[in-house]
Amino acid sequence: MIDEAFVAEQLKNRWDYPYQWLRKQNDQWDAMTNFIYKTPVWQELIELIKLSVDAYEVDKRELFYYAANRWYNFWSAMLVERLFCQSEFVVPALNHKNRLVDFSLYGIDFDHKTSIFPKKYKPTLYYAQKHKADLIYWLYQNQSQQQRKHLANRLFIVVHNQDGEHWKLKADLPKLKKAVFKYLSTFSKENLVLVDLENHTAWSDIIWVTE
Repeated sequence: MIDEAFVAEQLKNRWDYPYQWLRKQNDQWDAMTNFIYKTPVWQELIELIKLSVDAYEVDKRELFYYAANRWYNFWSAMLVERLFCQSEFVVPALNHKNRLVDFSLYGIDFDHKTSIFPKKYKPTLYYAQKHKADLIYWLYQNQSQQQRKHLANRLFIVVHNQDGEHWKLKADLPKLKKAVFKYLSTFSKENLVLVDLENHTAWSDIIWVTE
């Protein structure tokens, strides 16, 4: 089993390159890069990207950033999930194919999503931290419009760095660990936000990771 320290170190290899998408995410390119799910090691990822460039005859630079971004986001999510599952109050989901549940926290099923503080969200970070329900509603309405769109219970881990390199916090193990463990130690269902959208309700909350 891969531990969180190993995953975090592998993810940091991605920091050497700017975070950019050179093409919009789509099913065809997702299929070409689905090897990212079974490849936690950066150097192995690079080799598979090279093989795919030759096999599909696509632009090397475009495929590199497409695969590297998907890889980084997937394994950073696995890193956060591993942190949660260290707690005695968290039970990992038995069915890993269930996109709506990553783990159960105090008996409540949750999906989790790590996201940078969204640029398109008009209020300030300060406002969002004081009015988390407003941002939660915005996230449900504006994110995960493809495969993972749903209105099930969700914990959002929102990262924000003053230097603008928000995405790097997705692999900052000490900060992630501190934020997750603090949240778990003070968890109360009373602090959750009850989201009511499209005649459906869900429990949600935000864990902030800022620098």
